[in-house]
Amino acid sequence: MKILRTPDECFTDLAGYEFEPHYVEISDGEGGTLRAHYLDEGPSDADPVLLLHGEPSWAYLYRHMIRPIAEAGHRVIVPDQIGFGRSDKPAEQSDYSYARHVTWMSSLIFDALDLRDVTFFGQDWGGLIGLRLVTAQPDRFARVAIANTGLPTGDRQPSEAFMNWQKFARESPVFPIGDIVNGGCLTEFPADVIAAYDAPFPDDSYKAGARAWPSHVCTSPDDPEAQPNRDAWGVLAQFDKPFLCCFSDSDPVTAGADKPFRRMVPGAQSQAHVTVEGASHFLQEDKGPELAQVLIEFISAN
Repeated sequence: MKILRTPDECFTDLAGYEFEPHYVEISDGEGGTLRAHYLDEGPSDADPVLLLHGEPSWAYLYRHMIRPIAEAGHRVIVPDQIGFGRSDKPAEQSDYSYARHVTWMSSLIFDALDLRDVTFFGQDWGGLIGLRLVTAQPDRFARVAIANTGLPTGDRQPSEAFMNWQKFARESPVFPIGDIVNGGCLTEFPADVIAAYDAPFPDDSYKAGARAWPSHVCTSPDDPEAQPNRDAWGVLAQFDKPFLCCFSDSDPVTAGADKPFRRMVPGAQSQAHVTVEGASHFLQEDKGPELAQVLIEFISAN
């Protein structure tokens, strides 16, 4: 496996982002290692709040939320998924799979960091991967919150628009990360924020993970990860710890995807689920401080 590593100078003086990097080595699954990056803010002896990003963002997405949550007394852990941010980037799209992403994050969160009593929050692929972590080792998690995400099993026909997005991500000659994130927000980014989202990807050779990820969403019932996701739903159907949905009001991608969680997860039954108003897919950008307060209040109330 050929591994690329974004030069450190690419991360100098990014707009609104002044956090110390932390690294651990994990297995790449082929006998080698990968350097995984994460942020670790707030009191080190506090219970952790784990924030997982999705496609095609990185830890920068949570910059508006980290300080408020840490200042409320919580330890905040924000990994860069493999292929994104300051984490190593396998160079070929074929190096990535849903199962490998789950294994890589398991290696970081469970094995390297040994996190327990975790409050998990995931959006987009952060939910698809994070919910697999929750259901693999539910005893490590104290509570769960999700936004604009799902846990697809391929049993429903995907939209034509989504299939076109998969094809575009794989094949488009130009794949502008910063503009793509901006397009998933109601907020219009200034140039320096677009540049910050582009920073981990100096050229297209670094974008294999970002290009591959949409194709790993389960769109067929015989997808390799369809049954593992069904199994995860089985665990969620018994999950009675606090489970909060805080989807946004203006996301055309995941509108209504909260309903199965609210209906099926026992821990969701007694929660005051939140609709984050004035936010599109990347609600961390549109309403980051407000979303941070939702999580702080969720932890306090449970």
